[in-house]
Amino acid sequence: MLRRCVAILVWCSFLIQFTSCYSTSTTVATPEEARVPTEERIIAVTTVSGQAVHFDGPASIARDTIFARVQGRAYHVALTDVERVWIERKSVNVPATIAAVIGVPLLIFTAVALVAIATKESCPFVYSWDGSRYVFDAEPYGGAVTRGLERDDYSELENLREDSGIYRLRVTNEVRETQYTNLFELWVVHHPKGTRVAVDEFGNPYTVNAQRRLTSATDGEGRDLTHWLQATDRRIWEPPPAEPDADARQEIVLTFPKPDGATSARLVANVATGLWGSHMIREMLELRGNEVEAWYAMIDGDVQARDSLFAWNLREELYTLKISVEEPDGWAVRGLLPGGGPFIAEDRVVPLDVHNVQGNELRLRIQPPRGFWALNSFTVDYGPDVVVDVDTVTAVRAVDHRGEDIRGAIAGADDRYYAMPRTGDWADLEFPAPRARPDMDRTVLLHSRGYYQLHLAAQGTPQTEMLDRITEVAGAAAQLAAERYANREIARPQQQR
Repeated sequence: MLRRCVAILVWCSFLIQFTSCYSTSTTVATPEEARVPTEERIIAVTTVSGQAVHFDGPASIARDTIFARVQGRAYHVALTDVERVWIERKSVNVPATIAAVIGVPLLIFTAVALVAIATKESCPFVYSWDGSRYVFDAEPYGGAVTRGLERDDYSELENLREDSGIYRLRVTNEVRETQYTNLFELWVVHHPKGTRVAVDEFGNPYTVNAQRRLTSATDGEGRDLTHWLQATDRRIWEPPPAEPDADARQEIVLTFPKPDGATSARLVANVATGLWGSHMIREMLELRGNEVEAWYAMIDGDVQARDSLFAWNLREELYTLKISVEEPDGWAVRGLLPGGGPFIAEDRVVPLDVHNVQGNELRLRIQPPRGFWALNSFTVDYGPDVVVDVDTVTAVRAVDHRGEDIRGAIAGADDRYYAMPRTGDWADLEFPAPRARPDMDRTVLLHSRGYYQLHLAAQGTPQTEMLDRITEVAGAAAQLAAERYANREIARPQQQR
């Protein structure tokens, strides 16, 4: 499957040469995926030791080794020593679609990530117009796999730029699912110059102007993770699922300085759902076989069933992490950190009560299941929150790939939805940019609401024994992920040696 998808991507790239102009974007792949020959350029790697290496020019792969030049010198690294491969691939500035000879519509105006086709299982892609091209900028409402789980999402559009008084977005369906969008609007947050804004999972804006960096980060085995987690960069801590029958969780303790007298703090976390964790959404739904639609109906119509699902997720911490604070009597859960992504990691604020913490250190503990989380950075802010103003902006133009006006469907949280049932569906949205305010900076957020349903191969009777095990036994879902990861099939072409 992976090899076929890569072939399609390369075929599209060839056809685009005759129809459109190029720009570039950067995405990520695992070492196994980077083995597959494509037209993309390998421009950097992150090693398992946490070293981020940027190449002078495109690298090549031979004999399970990446060869490149770094600062004018020859460089090579074995794929077994690489955690992530950073790939530059071509994207197209103007909307255009073609029908593939295999009989399905293909989206050719975006940078379709190799790994996205292979493993991504959730949510639409949102692209921002940066003044010259569309840039991948958001993945809203991940994990909302049926209408009963529909939720609001808040994504900072870091690449969005005003163009002749207009903000432009493109939303696409690039995976095997039907996506239902209930609301798309922009929140333009005005805040004093020199300040920065981030939001919590409910969209509440906070100014974070005096962030304190980690002084240490260690796991339960004593490994120092500080250089992995102290800055938002290409060092992303994403250990694969544990070996079957091994401990599926990893304990990480984060230590920050704490000012005297501080009683509250704002944790700013840049994290995402792991690639394999995203894939496991499909795996676990397909366990339900031909009864998956009945399960959807139960979640959609029964509040108690939804509450049980949320309680299970909180117990397992697959897609929500508990943040524990060390206090004199031990560890106390003081906050919850939602997942996102897996390709766009958003900064999320988690307000914490730290009035019981003694001394000049704040110690936090997380226990992420391996394979389900990609952790980039953690900081803490103790400063006073600054009042901000928010303009809510609705679309003045919203047209789908068929030329239909969809503004009514996305204007408010109601019973109307913009549905994208096919891979390759897309829509363009335009929003008026509010007038700039003197001595104020602005941060633009996409407030969206929706859900999606995966296109499943849900056949046969449910795997009741496995479903009961996942539901009743703590840690069983992470163990299943480890078993499926160990048995996975990677499409790997024969290499010339």
